[in-house]
Amino acid sequence: MVQPLFLQPVLQERIWGGTTLRDEFGYAIPSETTGECWGISAHPNGPSIVENGPFAGKTLDALWKEYPELFGNPTGEVFPLLTKVLDANDDLSVQVHPNDTYARVYENGELGKTECWYIIDCKEDADMIFGHTAQTKEEFEAMIAEGKWNSLLRRVKIKPGDFFYVPSGTIHALCRGTLVLETQQSSDTTYRVYDYDRTDKAGNKRELHLEKAIDVTTVPHEEKSTEYRVERAEGAAITTFVEEEYFSVYKWDVDGSYIHERSAPFLLCSVLDGQGSIETGEGVFPFEKGAHFIIPAGLDSFTITGKISLMVSHP
Repeated sequence: MVQPLFLQPVLQERIWGGTTLRDEFGYAIPSETTGECWGISAHPNGPSIVENGPFAGKTLDALWKEYPELFGNPTGEVFPLLTKVLDANDDLSVQVHPNDTYARVYENGELGKTECWYIIDCKEDADMIFGHTAQTKEEFEAMIAEGKWNSLLRRVKIKPGDFFYVPSGTIHALCRGTLVLETQQSSDTTYRVYDYDRTDKAGNKRELHLEKAIDVTTVPHEEKSTEYRVERAEGAAITTFVEEEYFSVYKWDVDGSYIHERSAPFLLCSVLDGQGSIETGEGVFPFEKGAHFIIPAGLDSFTITGKISLMVSHP
């Protein structure tokens, strides 16, 4: 039996989180400072659990190891991607992520972290930190040491529907009032550069990781432009945002019935809006806004029906 794998989201508290994940998606958040929904995750810090079918109750990391045929018999040791919804109720720390080579050595074999963001919603006149102005490592290090954050950090205006590709080595930070769907390598390694001198409930500042951050930051900043491609299909508009080394990411806006012929061994799907169903040879499976599911290998064709917006990705 091959059917979609619907996953129970894992909710993570963060100092910068809020209640939007409950208010917008109906998730059962653990507190008023819930910042992340790990919708599709096999990472040990928050593995998703299958909710339906013969694999109900199993974690995604267990499926990856025990039933590789569900994913086209991949060669990688770990599930490669992680899909999140982020509620930036407050500014995130200014941060940077390592690449695979650096993380393997300094983070006990963890994957590096290249990621991308789709801006679901944001406040009017919102911006984010994306890149920096330093031209050499020496200048970068000196500006950090002198606290010249306003001149070092680049700010970029954002609006709903924008998409940003964030390779490892990129200085970045989401800012207050932003709701984002993030697709990333399956990694939980973040090097904080600056955290606005905030303190936690106990009055302690969060740890910074300046030495590692300086090591891994790309200097000067390199920005990779991404050009959207929109294709019309019967019953849907398919937007291609990025097709890169670690992932390809698309948005499917379905209005009616859309038949998809398998284009990758497996697909990761997150429902941004609307409700509908997916029909396979095993039956019809309803879903609604906030659902996360995987289309496993073996489903050569399926039909999505409804008025729905989905983010879809694959390695």
